Amino acid sequence: MPGAKSYSLWTGSGNSWEPSERQLMGHALWIDPTPEITSSALTLGEGSAASGKAAVEAVRIGAHLVMIGEADALVTLPLSKAAAHQAGYEIPGHTEFLQELSGSPITRMAFVSPSLKIVLHTVHQSLRSVVEDISAESVAQTLSFAADRFIQLMGKNDLRVALCALNPHAGEGGAFGKEETALAEAVVMAEAAFMDFDLEEVATPFEHVPSPFSPGAIPEGWEIFPSKPKEGRNTGPIPVVATTTHLGVEITKISETPIPLMASTRPAPHFFGPLSADSLFHRAAKGEFDLVVALYHDQGLIPIKVLEPARAVNLTLGLPFIRTSPDHGTAFDKAGLWISDATNFLEAAALAVRLAARAKRATWQAEVGSTKGLD
Repeated sequence: MPGAKSYSLWTGSGNSWEPSERQLMGHALWIDPTPEITSSALTLGEGSAASGKAAVEAVRIGAHLVMIGEADALVTLPLSKAAAHQAGYEIPGHTEFLQELSGSPITRMAFVSPSLKIVLHTVHQSLRSVVEDISAESVAQTLSFAADRFIQLMGKNDLRVALCALNPHAGEGGAFGKEETALAEAVVMAEAAFMDFDLEEVATPFEHVPSPFSPGAIPEGWEIFPSKPKEGRNTGPIPVVATTTHLGVEITKISETPIPLMASTRPAPHFFGPLSADSLFHRAAKGEFDLVVALYHDQGLIPIKVLEPARAVNLTLGLPFIRTSPDHGTAFDKAGLWISDATNFLEAAALAVRLAARAKRATWQAEVGSTKGLD
């Protein structure tokens, strides 16, 4: 590629750095898609038309390299939408721009961490427009698409997917708003999308949407966030909780014999909601649900950033390649001060590597019929 510079990483044997004993460990390729933008055109800690152009073009080149097979995954850093707009790119953000570049018919922004998995129904739009645009059809599409993609990511067909309500207390039966009626309809429609779902016989509802993965069981150690069960942790079924009212007082009883939260007669996802958002994320973090669909940006981002700010990773669903990003903004106020924490970026890079290796593993299986010696 014109303007690209390659840097090699070498290591020596013991204390010797003789050329004959050095070993090539890898290459780092530096690509500058906007060589005309020099340091004199940039100001540290300030967004501008120049910085916006440099950032957007870097994303464009990165996506191109992944789509032509020159890279296995794309890890992006925060993008200043204001700077991109100053440069003439009328894009809401990475997700929408990458959808345009790849030609994917549908994408959704997801955030994953060891304890929470969240998909956003809407992303970068005003809260007023979120309310105005809500419809049973659009929310059902997000619910079913989120379930379809996370079946691939988690290797679990009977996912428990919960939908956030819009209004306080899930509307209190219409006392605080009527939007929950449409949301309840969306849940029914999402269930219907998987009515005939059978992994071995019927295609998934979104088979036409590109994905780096295929449905199926995930080999041990290749989960999104591999971890060993903690000693003493209750991994059994969740007890049933029943609430009754007596003399105006709510009484909660937990069954003495724990039974599964739900009984599954077929390997298909189950949808719940709309559920009050003020308690839903806590329930999901405890393991009651596998995935939460939030209706708008801050509804999903606030809980995951509070719970796991360093480990939450942005993952784009619907692209033909793997794309991850840290779960934070540009932080112009920290530029040049050497006080930024790179942990979240390292988590995003580590997730991209794990997912890319898993995708490669599937390719190796298809080519040689076995992964013996590759684990």
